[in-house]
Amino acid sequence: MSCSKYMPAPACLIENDENGKLCVRKDAKDILDGINEPVVVVSVVGLYRTGKSYLMNRLAGQQSGFALGNTVESKTKGIWMWCVPHPKKGGHALVLLDTEGLGDVDKGDSKNDGWIFSLAVLLSSTLVYNSRGTIDNGAVENLHYVTELTEQIKIRSAKAAEEEEDEDSQFVQFFPSFIWVVRDFTLELVIDGNKATEDEYLEFALQLKKGVGKKKSDYNLPRECIRRYFPSRKCFVFPLPVTSQKDMTRLESLQEQDLAQSFLEVTGHFCDHIFFNSAVKTLKGGHRVTGKLLGHLVEIYVDAISSGKVPCLDNAVVALANLENQAAVQEALKVYQSGMEKVKNTFPISIDDLTCEHQKFSSLATSEFMKCSFKDEKGEYLEKLEEAVSMYYVDLLEDNKMTSERKCQDLLNNLFSDMNKRLQNGEYSQSGGHELYCRDRDAIVEQYRREPNKGVRAEAVLNDFLKKRGPEASAILHTDTKLTENERQIKEEKENAALLKQKCKEEEEKRIESERMSAAENERHEDRVRQMEEKFKMEMEQRQQEMDRAIESKLKEQEKMLNKGFEERATNLQEEIKKLNDEKNRLRDGGGGIFKDYVMPFIGPLVEMVPNLLMQRSMIKCLKAKR
Repeated sequence: MSCSKYMPAPACLIENDENGKLCVRKDAKDILDGINEPVVVVSVVGLYRTGKSYLMNRLAGQQSGFALGNTVESKTKGIWMWCVPHPKKGGHALVLLDTEGLGDVDKGDSKNDGWIFSLAVLLSSTLVYNSRGTIDNGAVENLHYVTELTEQIKIRSAKAAEEEEDEDSQFVQFFPSFIWVVRDFTLELVIDGNKATEDEYLEFALQLKKGVGKKKSDYNLPRECIRRYFPSRKCFVFPLPVTSQKDMTRLESLQEQDLAQSFLEVTGHFCDHIFFNSAVKTLKGGHRVTGKLLGHLVEIYVDAISSGKVPCLDNAVVALANLENQAAVQEALKVYQSGMEKVKNTFPISIDDLTCEHQKFSSLATSEFMKCSFKDEKGEYLEKLEEAVSMYYVDLLEDNKMTSERKCQDLLNNLFSDMNKRLQNGEYSQSGGHELYCRDRDAIVEQYRREPNKGVRAEAVLNDFLKKRGPEASAILHTDTKLTENERQIKEEKENAALLKQKCKEEEEKRIESERMSAAENERHEDRVRQMEEKFKMEMEQRQQEMDRAIESKLKEQEKMLNKGFEERATNLQEEIKKLNDEKNRLRDGGGGIFKDYVMPFIGPLVEMVPNLLMQRSMIKCLKAKR
C-alpha cells in the first residue's frame, strides 16, 4: 500500500502541550506501524515564523498541507509528520517532520525547544535548518541548541559511563546530514571581492576565530559543533519569493506563476537535492529504519525525555532490536507453519518427502528472520525460532506417523475382512486348513505391500498386526490333522522366522527414518551457519560504512583546519581519525573471530534439538503407558 493512500495530509506525531510535556500521538504512530518500507526522514527546524512549513509542503509535492500561518503566532506545535511515497526511490517512503518554531515568544521555554531540536536530530537522516536574512553571527547564535546536544543526547548507556569521554566526537557517525536554508536573501554572494557559491558562503560563516578568551570561545563553540557533529553540510540561499509584503503572508494560496522565477529555481534545486541525496534513516550499527521502526524509535526517545532521562542511542538500538527480533521470530515461524500446513494436508508421506519440505520451509523461515532481525549477536532470537520450528516439526512427525498408522490399520482391516469371514465359517479348521490360511494371509500381505503412500509406519503396523494374529495361526497349525508333528514343528519355525524377518524390516524402517532426519538436521545446520555468516558479514559492513562516513567527514574537516592554520584542532582531529581507523580495523580483522566466539557455540547444540525433543516425547509416552 502506498503511503499516500493512508496519509493524504500531515498529522501531529509528537504533541507538545502547554506545560511543555511531549507525548506521541497514537493515530500517527499507527500510520508509521503500517509502513514496512525503508524511510528517508527529513526534519526541518528553525526559528518560528521563518517559513519552514512551505519547504515541507514542496517536498511533499503539494501546494498546501503543513500550516503556514500568516501572523506572528507559531502555527506548528510539537512535531508534525507527513508520509508520502518517495518520488525517486521505489519501495521507500519519504517522512517529512515539521517542527515547532524555536524561540516562540508565546512559549518562552528554551529547554523545551532544546528537546524539540534534539528529537529532530535523532529521528532524521537529513536535518534542514531554516533561517531568514543572512548567516551572520546572530543567525549562528540562534542555533545555540546545537551546543547543548552533548547534554541532551548520549551514545552509550550509563553502564558504559567510563567510556563516555569525548562522546561528541562520535556524533558524526550517527547524526544526519545538515542543510542550512537561508530565506529572503537579498545580498550578493561575494566574499573578499570574489563570487562565491552557496556552500562557500556557509563555510565562510562557520569559520573559526584564532586566539583564546571567553569571547572567542563563545563565538567558536556553535560553529565548532556544526563542523564536528554533522557528516556533511550544504547551503541553499532563497531570494524573496514575491515583492509584495502582502503576498508574503499568503504563500500557500499563490500559484507558481505568482512567484519569482529565481525563487522557484532554488526551490527545485533544494527538492532535487533532498530527493537524490538524502539517505535512508539508519540506526547506530547501520540497520536501515522502516516506518514501523521509526514509530518505535519516536516512542523510545519521547518516553526517555518525559521520564527525565537523556535519550541514548545504544539503549534505543537494544530496545528496538528486542522488539524487532521478537516480531521477526513470529513472522518467520508463520512462514514455516503456513508452508508445512499445506504439506500436512498430504499426510501420510514418506520421511524423505517430509524432511525435504521441512528443510525447504525451515530455510525460508531462517531467511525471513534474517531479513527482519538485527543485532541478534548471540543468536538468542534465532534460537527461539529454531526451538519453535523444531517443536512444530516434532508434532508434524508425530501427526504423520499417526496418520500413517491409521491408514495402514484401516487398509489391513479391509484386506483381511474376507479372510476373517472364512475364519468364522471354520474354513481353516479343516484338514489342510493351515496351508490355506498361510496362502490367503501371504497374498493379503503382498497386496498390502503393493498399496502406495502408506507412510512411515507401514512395516511397523504390519509387524504389530501379524504378531497379534500369531496365536490364531498357531492354533490353526496345531489343529490341522493333515500335518504330522514334525511338519508342524517345521512350519512353526518358519512362522517364527517370518515374524523375525518382519521385525527386522520394522527396525530397518526406523533406522532409515533416523538417518534421514539426522541428515536433514545437518543440512539445516549448514544452511543456518551460511545465513548467519551472511547476516553477520552484512552487519559488519554496515558498521564499517558508518566508520568510513565519519572518517571521510573528519579528514575533510582536518584539511580545512590545517589550511586555516588551526594546527591544534587538526591534531585533535587526527587523534579522532586514528581511533576510528583502529576500530574499523578491529572490526575488519576480528569479524571472523567474533562470529566464531559468539555465534558458533550456540549453533552447534541446535543440531540435536529435534532428536532430543523426539526422545522427550517418547519418554513421556512411555510414562503415560505405564500409568
